Amino acid sequence: MPLLLLSRAGCAMSMGNYTSVTEFILLGISNSEGLESMLFALFLVFYVFALLGNLLIFLTILTSPNLHTPMYFFLGNLAVFDIFFPSVNSPKMMDYLVGQSSTISYKGCVSQVFFYHTLGGTECFLYTVMAYDRFVAICHPMRYTVIMNHRVCTCLTVGTWVGGFVHGSILTFLIFKLPYCGPNEVNSFFCDIPVVLSLACADTSLARTVSFTNVGIVALTCFLLIITSYTRIVISILKIRSSEGRRRAFSTCSAHLTSIILVYGPVILVYLRPASSPWLDSVVQVFNNVVTPSLNPLIYTLRNKDVKLALKKVLSQGAQPLGYKE
Repeated sequence: MPLLLLSRAGCAMSMGNYTSVTEFILLGISNSEGLESMLFALFLVFYVFALLGNLLIFLTILTSPNLHTPMYFFLGNLAVFDIFFPSVNSPKMMDYLVGQSSTISYKGCVSQVFFYHTLGGTECFLYTVMAYDRFVAICHPMRYTVIMNHRVCTCLTVGTWVGGFVHGSILTFLIFKLPYCGPNEVNSFFCDIPVVLSLACADTSLARTVSFTNVGIVALTCFLLIITSYTRIVISILKIRSSEGRRRAFSTCSAHLTSIILVYGPVILVYLRPASSPWLDSVVQVFNNVVTPSLNPLIYTLRNKDVKLALKKVLSQGAQPLGYKE
């Protein structure tokens, strides 16, 4: 029996009285038995669309001089984020769904936690910066180019990525400084703080408190700043006398607001419930990891005339050599 437990835990390297886990077993998505092939095809479509759609948005912004403005500069960063974020967990999840491997190495688990929360923190900061950009554009239009100059935009962007890196580093250090000696079954399709902490062989109260506080403060602060920005924006828009002016002002914010609702909405619904539901938690995690990054290209192209025109120009230029004749 002890030998069986050791083999299931993937243990090696004695650490004092503990035996260190060298790999974890991912249990996958709750209540998905028999649906693996369908889920794999669905996730593959979303993942490929997220990669290609966001890469196309990024290249369109990069090669279109008329889109070299602060708003599209931040949108380009969002496109880069939406390429990286689903790539943290989706490949391993699809690997699991096709039955190749349900295990992940200890270092792989550490990497998933680090990049998931680094990019998650970056996402919160980036949406907050984008809300501030819209606030300046609508509430202070005459000073917009002065306030949101190239240096400010660069500093804000670097700050979002550095802030996300610090956020992810703190959480990863807290979680993996604890010993893990088995069991090693992760009740999810990827490594995240709650499911990994439950496997620790030591008191996790400090790590749980600090990680909950850290995640909560970052998310809540960003959300409140976004709400504050949009409250000021709405007040300014309502003061515009012409209906056409109000419509144009609202249209510049609609895509960003839609993305915020897609990101924060499901998470708020989950954490406001009095009881936890593993199935619903899995659905929300899948939605945030795979679905939302694939929807952002549609949201920002369908509701943005400038991006649509630039995108058509880029696509037409790319197709021109195919039909070129001497």
